[in-house]
Amino acid sequence: MKNALTLLILLISAGVTAQIDIKKTTKDNDLKLSALPYYNYGKGLGITSPDSIFQFNIRFRMQNRATYIQNEGEESAIDGQIRRLRLRFDGYVGNPKFIYALQLSFAPGDVGEIKDGENINIIRDAIVFYRPNKHWNFGFGQTKLPGNRQRVNSSGGLQLTDRSINNARFTIDRDFGVQVHNQHERMDKFSYNLRGAISTGEGRNSTDKPDNGLAYTGKVELYPLGSFTKDGAYFEGDLMREAKPKLMLSGAYQFNNKARRTGGQLGNDLFEKRDMQSILLDAMVKYNGWAFMSAYMQRIADNPVTVSPLDATDVQYIFTGHGFDYELSYLFLSDYEIIGRFSTQKVNSDIQNLAPNAKQYSIGVTKYIWEHAFKAQAELTLDDLNYLDGTSKQNWYLRFQVEIGI
Repeated sequence: MKNALTLLILLISAGVTAQIDIKKTTKDNDLKLSALPYYNYGKGLGITSPDSIFQFNIRFRMQNRATYIQNEGEESAIDGQIRRLRLRFDGYVGNPKFIYALQLSFAPGDVGEIKDGENINIIRDAIVFYRPNKHWNFGFGQTKLPGNRQRVNSSGGLQLTDRSINNARFTIDRDFGVQVHNQHERMDKFSYNLRGAISTGEGRNSTDKPDNGLAYTGKVELYPLGSFTKDGAYFEGDLMREAKPKLMLSGAYQFNNKARRTGGQLGNDLFEKRDMQSILLDAMVKYNGWAFMSAYMQRIADNPVTVSPLDATDVQYIFTGHGFDYELSYLFLSDYEIIGRFSTQKVNSDIQNLAPNAKQYSIGVTKYIWEHAFKAQAELTLDDLNYLDGTSKQNWYLRFQVEIGI
């Protein structure tokens, strides 16, 4: 952490005196990568060598939040934390067609629990891309898989302070492998994108013993009315106040062969490997300050419950089931936005004695200072849990969050 902060200080110092030239990458190689839809308000801090052989851009962002939590049957609690603190580096070496992207995380919630025998998990993205033209991206390394829209979007581009309960349960996440993306986006005409990936299926920075199971992911995105302004499909809310209605429809599918973890790329280790399938469908509409999103997510697995060979009461299970998300917002001319989200989640019968069905209700207010790059958010969320034995439980929280970055 100390070394990373030292590096950041040196780079910023260099950037004050160095010639900043971010135009060496052409319009078709402007570091807008389909697999890395970070929200950008500006260009960050860019340094290009005098001979233009390499380019280096640096960005940071952080989320500071305070939360009042009231879980039924428990004492209320107050939580304050740096939820995310990230450094992002990107650029090219030798030729703008060969692009690298790195992202590191330092907040405890990002790094995750440190376990005996495992390394600190600070690497989020580390990938090299070849972009022969504006239509094709070929990537090798670790980054997000082409999954559901809310996961693919940066957490910095969210309207509310966190993603939905369905994203938490059914999403596919970062993985190491190869990706191929074919882009055909046009502003006022029917557009489409095709994406595919073959990856390890074990999640980011896995150090488990290698096996012969892989994950296969495919995704189709359709823009019947043309692409969104300023890549608006990659952030929530109609910040661009689309002059004409814009629509995105997408579907993704993943088969994860011999998965080791309860959520494929995420979760605890299973006691036995299992095959699992994920189905992820999304829709987004934006027009004149209004934005609506809907999502369907499902995970399928045979015999999802695994039992410890040493203790029959110790189980780890794949969360099988499905859920729907609905999110509606309006952005006022004052740059205040009101947001409402409703989610339902139903577990499959084979795990219903282990996990409840759930509904989640969220309302929020966001003040955009510099779009998503600098904003203040307030959110109230209620979780309604219903268990197999007929009991129910309600938990809620009130949260305030500030996000800032370059």
